[in-house]
Amino acid sequence: MSSRRRLGARWRRHRPLRTRLAMAASAAVALVAVGVCTAAFFVIRYELYHQLDLNLTQSATLTIQQHRDTAPGVLAGECRFLSAPACAQVVPADPAKDPSRPYLLPVSPPVRAVASGARNGYFTNITLADGKPARMLTTPFGGDKALQVALRSDAVRKGVGQAAGLLSGVGAAGVLLAAALGYWVSRTGLAPVARLTATAEHIAATRDPSHRIELPPGPSDKEDEVTRLAASFNTMLGELEQSVTAQRRLVADASHELRTPLTALRTNAELLARADRLTPAQRDRASAALGRQIREVSVLVNDLIDLARDQEPTPLLEEVRLAPLLAHTVDTARTHWPATPFQLDLSDASATLPGVPARLARLISNLLDNAAKFSPPGAPVEVVLLAGELTVRDHGPGIAPADLPHVFDRFYRAEQARALPGSGLGLAMARQIARAHGADLTAHQAPGGGALFRLTLGGGGGGGGGQPA
Repeated sequence: MSSRRRLGARWRRHRPLRTRLAMAASAAVALVAVGVCTAAFFVIRYELYHQLDLNLTQSATLTIQQHRDTAPGVLAGECRFLSAPACAQVVPADPAKDPSRPYLLPVSPPVRAVASGARNGYFTNITLADGKPARMLTTPFGGDKALQVALRSDAVRKGVGQAAGLLSGVGAAGVLLAAALGYWVSRTGLAPVARLTATAEHIAATRDPSHRIELPPGPSDKEDEVTRLAASFNTMLGELEQSVTAQRRLVADASHELRTPLTALRTNAELLARADRLTPAQRDRASAALGRQIREVSVLVNDLIDLARDQEPTPLLEEVRLAPLLAHTVDTARTHWPATPFQLDLSDASATLPGVPARLARLISNLLDNAAKFSPPGAPVEVVLLAGELTVRDHGPGIAPADLPHVFDRFYRAEQARALPGSGLGLAMARQIARAHGADLTAHQAPGGGALFRLTLGGGGGGGGGQPA
């Protein structure tokens, strides 16, 4: 049994889906056609013999009425063709009372049983002495006798044979039509699947996810399952294309950003390799520059790793109280930016957010660093936590309208920021962390000048941009 299952599984695995669907549809239609033809044959056969049995019953009734007191023996010796008068004979229950003349119709023990009342009347098919087929009715006749009435059944048998031949031809034609319909159904029904397969194979061969499956025209609410599958595959290809494009852009931007610091690192390393030719002051400057560039490259590489991860480590999630975290991050920013006063307002001290404390601290730190970088010396950076919303405002030059849609993009740097330190990853990382924590980070022009960043907890809507970190 297991080997048979294995053979069936191997057959299904090596047969194309179109072939299996065509065979299944053909088998279903063929089974219905053969079943209908078989049922029609038995209905026709029943009706023909039922009509013959009605004639026999009428003949028996008429004979009983006309020959109620007739002694055993042959009453009519000629079996007519499907019509009365039929050949008939009376048979006693006791064989000793049989007449001297031989019976025309066959007499068997069941006939004696009907004559004695031990059995009900019945119909049977017989063959006459001349080899002709006949249908016979045996029924009680008087007290201890039975009446046998027979009619020729040549026409019935011929009609049944003709019906069998005709229905066999119809069934064979139905099987052929089922095969054609099955092939058409599989070819038509699986056309979108074939296009989907061809597109997938083309993408696998060319590694180009820009191709799409052509969908049939029509409203989307009336699409069938295969069309919805193709539409979902197109959507998946679109997401894949965006992911591949973003990955290529990230690699290109990262290589571009790393080229300059790596060149500077190599230059300073070569200078230090010839330290014997440098003055102590030159060696100190080269060593300090080398250390600073190493830190910048390390920060840039860590930022790239965090951006490429694009998700938070789920096992490290906890309910984070934002007020203490915000106070600690602001204190750290004050040490990094001593010339910038930070004004902290914790009106919503009970605000919490499920997440990773270190990642949320990185988000807030990026916003604070970005605000301090663009604030004039002595101008305050206002940090407010109120009503499930964190805002960070600076009093710098603000956001140019042309920069607003792009400042959360990776490596994007506004024109006024290109002379400042930074890689253009701070705000991109801040928005990524916000989205990973179910929050939304937006940026706007602040009333009266400067930039206003708004972190809405709980996935609030909004969009915008801000100046690059």
